[in-house]
Amino acid sequence: MKETILTWLNRLLVADVFLVFLGFFWLIAAVIGRSVGVTLGFDLWYKLWQPLFNPAIGILFLGAILSWGINKISQRLDSNS
Repeated sequence: MKETILTWLNRLLVADVFLVFLGFFWLIAAVIGRSVGVTLGFDLWYKLWQPLFNPAIGILFLGAILSWGINKISQRLDSNS
């Protein structure tokens, strides 16, 4: 059961990492585009910051901490056996 949960947690974290990277590269392109006068979706990115990218970053950190915690607990339980 633990392995299944960790597998799905890792899959979720990998997808979340790609979403965060996509948002980061989009932000860079939009800021560069805005500085040269080309609209590359900065306003849309800014509207999506609160409902999409901000929670994605939070989920990424929470998932990493949760994965670390599960692994630490698992190591302690295995060493006590």
